[in-house]
Amino acid sequence: MKAVDWVDGKLRFIDQTLLPAEERYVETEHVGVVAEAIRALRIRGAPAIGVAAAFGVVLGVRGMEVSTPLSVRFTKTVALLAATRPTAVNLFTVLERLQTRFAMLTGRSDADVMIALEREAQAIQQEDIRACRLIGELGAALLPTGVSVLTHCNAGALATAGDGTALSVVTTAHRQGKIKSVFADETRPLLQGARLTSWEMVKAGIDVVLITDSTAASVMREDRVQAVIVGADRIARNGDSANKIGTYPLAVLAQRHHVPFYVAAPVTTLDPHTPTGREIPIEERDPSEVTHFAGIRIAPAGVRVYAPAFDVTPHDLITAIITDRGVLRPPFGDAITDVLGQR
Repeated sequence: MKAVDWVDGKLRFIDQTLLPAEERYVETEHVGVVAEAIRALRIRGAPAIGVAAAFGVVLGVRGMEVSTPLSVRFTKTVALLAATRPTAVNLFTVLERLQTRFAMLTGRSDADVMIALEREAQAIQQEDIRACRLIGELGAALLPTGVSVLTHCNAGALATAGDGTALSVVTTAHRQGKIKSVFADETRPLLQGARLTSWEMVKAGIDVVLITDSTAASVMREDRVQAVIVGADRIARNGDSANKIGTYPLAVLAQRHHVPFYVAAPVTTLDPHTPTGREIPIEERDPSEVTHFAGIRIAPAGVRVYAPAFDVTPHDLITAIITDRGVLRPPFGDAITDVLGQR
């Protein structure tokens, strides 16, 4: 299973909105389909969004009328993809990388530019696959044998081009015989934990216990879990981490119950240009995601809704950040600067 892949010049992705009831793959040559898929969460997870956007640039530039100047096609495509979701920094990191590559190709033929952009997108995909593997290995080394882990939302293979971030730690540790069980928060309102993480764990043969988000406190108090591992969509320069809404209270609970709280993410999720979590743009979702369930209204008409897609966990609640270039520990500002080579 690959959440996003490049097959014969087309982007192939699994429609995550249909899981677990239906495992449907979509193949497209149209950047508009890619943009809609990212916006509608058919493609989700910061690394997967970045990889999909990379190939989306190729499709967008290739798909416009050849009479339109290449630079115009490129600029329009980048703008379309950049407008999909604001929080996950991987999207913008990838687009900036392709913009830099495009600028270096000035004077080359259109055909050469297209080949170079496709190769760059493929390199981004392979780098993410490798990053997932390294995160899994480094994170698994932190866990004792017989550990039970709590996770939130979905940071598995569905969220990346590889084996996942937080769940790569879990699956790697499982192969090493360390994992007793995984407690998966359902993750309201769109139930990524119930629909996606549980699905991945069942397919991997890992014992998974599905809980409501409000059960997490009891699970920690009863000493049913010995670690919390989550992913991230953007990590500020000081270590503040944005992840799916509901992550922040888990970190507070973990500190209260003396449970290690780990964030697992590739270095592409580190954002040195954002000083603290206060500056991270937080996407707000359509109110219907809260007022409706499976298309059925569960709240009275006219009720006001606040529906942020993410919250920010302060760095002082995080035990360590597991990246593909090492495990970062406090003070995170120094650690992030060092790992990005910005000293």
